Amino acid sequence: MQGPLRFEDQDSARGDQNIAMFYPTSTQMVYRRGLQAIPLSVDLWIHYINFLKETLDPADPETNSTIRGTYEHAVLAAGTDFRSDRLWEMYINWENEQGNLREVTSIYDRILGIPTQLYSHHFQRFKEHIQNNLPREFLTTEQFVQLRRELASVNGHSGEDVQPDDDLPSGAEDITDPAKLITEIENMRHRIIEIHQEMFNHNEHEVSKRWTFEEAIKRPYFHVKPLEKIQLKNWKEYLEFEIENGTHERVVVLFERCVISCALYEDFWIKYAKYMENHSIEGVRHVYSRACTIHLPKKPMVHMLWAAFEEQQGNIDEARRILKTFEECILGLAMIRLRRVSLERRHGNMEDAEHLLEEAVRNAKSVSESSFYAIKLARHLFKVQKNLPKARKVLSEAIEMDKENTKLYLNLLEMEYSGDLKQNEENILSCFDKAVNGTLSIKMRITFSQRKVEFLEDFGSDVKKLLDAYDEHQALLKEQDSLKRRAENGSEEPDEKKMLTDDPTLASAQMMDGDMQVNQAAYNYNAWYQYNYQNAWNYGQYYHAT
Repeated sequence: MQGPLRFEDQDSARGDQNIAMFYPTSTQMVYRRGLQAIPLSVDLWIHYINFLKETLDPADPETNSTIRGTYEHAVLAAGTDFRSDRLWEMYINWENEQGNLREVTSIYDRILGIPTQLYSHHFQRFKEHIQNNLPREFLTTEQFVQLRRELASVNGHSGEDVQPDDDLPSGAEDITDPAKLITEIENMRHRIIEIHQEMFNHNEHEVSKRWTFEEAIKRPYFHVKPLEKIQLKNWKEYLEFEIENGTHERVVVLFERCVISCALYEDFWIKYAKYMENHSIEGVRHVYSRACTIHLPKKPMVHMLWAAFEEQQGNIDEARRILKTFEECILGLAMIRLRRVSLERRHGNMEDAEHLLEEAVRNAKSVSESSFYAIKLARHLFKVQKNLPKARKVLSEAIEMDKENTKLYLNLLEMEYSGDLKQNEENILSCFDKAVNGTLSIKMRITFSQRKVEFLEDFGSDVKKLLDAYDEHQALLKEQDSLKRRAENGSEEPDEKKMLTDDPTLASAQMMDGDMQVNQAAYNYNAWYQYNYQNAWNYGQYYHAT
């Protein structure tokens, strides 16, 4: 572990434990808080258990049960970690020191089924444990009797010309014949090792499937330095493997290991939370809470997903609190403000949604940011609250502040087109005039002029307005030609070239939906309008055929 997660300075640890002997209660509280925060830290569990051994009174009859209980908590929390072997060995050695051979056997029964780095070493030590002790000492009475009966049954049905010995007890009684006693002991040892050999073979297979992933983990502890891409890739592939092949317990342990070394990568926290959704609601909440409040307080996506999760659970106030708290921490993120707006809208709080957008418009740090929120506010007023006059007012005020923002004109036109065109004719023409006579680039002014002519042709009520609009359009075309010639003479950069780099909204203007689209064939006026103008109404030069 690194920083608060690393306990490899043994001298320092011993010094801390010497001090802790004078302040056992407060030190124990610190250990417990640390273990609650990092339950997967094998090092921390080992140091805590050593602390208990040094500070608890050996004469107290509760001391052994306290230490054993702590060992059990430790192996339950961190015992399935691939690198948890030191903790298991420490537990086994302690039970050996206490003379609890049956407890030692029970621990081996568990560890031999867990894929760990030193799995083979554990099996060798288990065989030594079996060979160096009597079965009656390391087996419970029930296990001993069951094994004795099993061996008797096997001997009685072996097919050999051996008569079953009626003198052999079927219970827990001692065998008086030394030769028979030795034979039984050896048979029991052989059978126990045989049974556990099968466990070992299965566990070895499980270890082999994980060994490559484990070998590729070069930094199992936390560090602020970014992980290499190959390390991140290994963690992702290892998690996918364990989710597909492992038990839920092993998957959780691997996720916990992962979010130690990858604590600053929100992708892994999100993956963890998504996995837990199928297992535990409180588990999901705990993952999100740790990620957002401890490790990733400034990452927006994980906060948004946490808020969405709480909203799904019906905890609207909690979802609202999460988003508001994050926005107060990281100011100016549009995605968070818009998520707050959509949260209020989904739950019928239209006024609150409107106020949030109005506040965003007022507090915007730039004109473009204000225009962005003004568009969102206008669309909310028009689409959700069905208030076209108020939406029109919002966009009109925004245009006065940001006259070169093409998107404002486009959104205003879209709203006006969505209503009664005959009733909205004057408002639509007013919007076109603002764009055509404003400070937009010549190409955008021509685009809006073209749209104005099309609108009057399709829906206008006054032919004079149509002809005036056409004259205005031709004047703009002449102005554009003049600018092109000046550019060709080297006096200034062509306006079209500027548009390619300076105005990303041109494509939006050329692809407006519904009635604002144009069909080249429908507007081929040359065939029937023979006005004697320099340029015909060739709309195709600006708009692609649909």
